[in-house]
Amino acid sequence: MTTHQVVFLLLDLALVIVLARLLGVAARRIGQPPVIGEVLAGVLLGPTLLGEGFTAALFPPDVRPFLAVLANIGVAIFMFVIGLELQRSQMRGQGRIAATVSVGSILLPFALGAALAFQLIRNHPVENRLGFTLFMGAAMSVTAFPVLARILADRGMLRTALGGLALTCAAIDDVLAWTLLAVVVLLSGSGGPGMWLLLLCPVYVAVMFGAVRPLLGRLLGRDAGLTGTKLALVVAGVLVSAAFTEWVGLHFVFGAFLFGVVVPREGTEALRAALLDRVAEFNGALLLPVFFIVAGLRVNLSTIGWTGVVELGLVLLVAIGGKFGGAFAAARAHRVPARRSAALATLMNTRGLTELIILSVGLELGVLDRGLYSIMVVMAVVTTAMAGPLLNLVYPRGLVERDQREAVGRSEIRAR
Repeated sequence: MTTHQVVFLLLDLALVIVLARLLGVAARRIGQPPVIGEVLAGVLLGPTLLGEGFTAALFPPDVRPFLAVLANIGVAIFMFVIGLELQRSQMRGQGRIAATVSVGSILLPFALGAALAFQLIRNHPVENRLGFTLFMGAAMSVTAFPVLARILADRGMLRTALGGLALTCAAIDDVLAWTLLAVVVLLSGSGGPGMWLLLLCPVYVAVMFGAVRPLLGRLLGRDAGLTGTKLALVVAGVLVSAAFTEWVGLHFVFGAFLFGVVVPREGTEALRAALLDRVAEFNGALLLPVFFIVAGLRVNLSTIGWTGVVELGLVLLVAIGGKFGGAFAAARAHRVPARRSAALATLMNTRGLTELIILSVGLELGVLDRGLYSIMVVMAVVTTAMAGPLLNLVYPRGLVERDQREAVGRSEIRAR
């Protein structure tokens, strides 16, 4: 690296950290998830408002590859955290209703997104029409598990029946959405040195669960503390797993996610909590803000024109209507009260950072052009920002307090 690159990289990192933190705090003060402010920080520094010239001066083209590397590492660590937070007991503990709501909140937006792709492809021609169609369906089907969990925690709903059901549905949605994206990646033909390498994926999954998971249990479960050696072992494992799935042509996010899933749950509760605290905090303070900036530099809403505005309206209609309608109808089919069904459907509409990662994958694969990518980023921000205010409307504080009392009552009964 030249002196020029080092200087700009360090200054850009300082700017990114401070601005993302300031806007994240501002978003929280108005009742929004911090991710909203952090995403807006990236868009504000991008060409939408400042223009290509000013953005290029602030983030020189020869520095951006280094920022992209840091952003990719941040995404890999974030995907590991998502995998680490998933609880298999959650996904099997709510019975048929969670499975039905999850499938409903995936199938309807997927179908509508795939149908919308036939309209969008007129203005956004792509080489792989099938890949584009499936990608649009998958992008419309996402629910952001981490953001949803934060919304529930802020409202005191984590231990209520509705909060538990929402978390379960979001966890299942995450697995289904990443599976759909994996299919899109395979069909896009982007894969690495040879498609035959993809045959190694089932073997790799089997090795991860059959050999790596027991090995991690022995290495990490000897005591409750998180030592520097254990932290280094986990981070190295995440990067190796991510590198493997990238090498075979899938994408590095899947390897990082899988490593988080295979970390043993039994006997490692304290260690996993310490991992989430230390790794997630560092990642959120430095690496993820870089991802937001890199994502924002790719957004340029000043060039989409009226056609883009119409497309944005269609995307929002499909994304919000499909997700809400699928989850609401599935919940009502199980005789969940209307208000509770509406609240669940509202929560399932939260997309957040998970959506941004999927959109970045689509841009890298060539499935999205910059115009449609910009539109989809706006959709991710809008659907995340609307969750809190809409939840206050359909499920006011009085109902939440009632659910909290019911949860306390159930706990007291179990304690007896």
